[in-house]
Amino acid sequence: MNRLSVDGFRASRKMPVVVVLDNVRSHYNVGSVFRTADAFRIEAIHLCGITATPPHREIYKTALGATESVSWKYFPGTEDSIRELKKEGYRIYALEQTDRSIPLDRLSLAGHPKIALIFGNEIHGIGGKILEMAERSIEIPQFGTKHSLNISVAAGIVLWELHSKGRFLL
Repeated sequence: MNRLSVDGFRASRKMPVVVVLDNVRSHYNVGSVFRTADAFRIEAIHLCGITATPPHREIYKTALGATESVSWKYFPGTEDSIRELKKEGYRIYALEQTDRSIPLDRLSLAGHPKIALIFGNEIHGIGGKILEMAERSIEIPQFGTKHSLNISVAAGIVLWELHSKGRFLL
């Protein structure tokens, strides 16, 4: 199947994306995001606030080894992560339904070489202060009775959309 080794992954070209997990409660969601980050070969994950960090049994259960391949860093506050990313030239996008959010399928990343995607707490979403620090809010169009998705599912959808637009071909 032509899979990369962990060393091969670390040395490979990455999609210039950092996923920021803002106070994510579920260890299983964290592990699932690691696995998705590995699948799309993103640069890194920032784990912020109450978000669990490896090593942890529940993270390992869903990550299936991706904690070894995907770079990650912990920040006590999400604001610290965002400030660092802005200094490094990342454009900051929050995945959150707001009165000003744009649908994912209408997102244009022209001229944005590096982006960071913030995913929030499963119950409370992304806090107001963090939303203010983001350039834009993005939402995934939904048509059922529920208007939210599990963050690990949302991360997969957004990363696939970025990849499928051909913006970040590896």
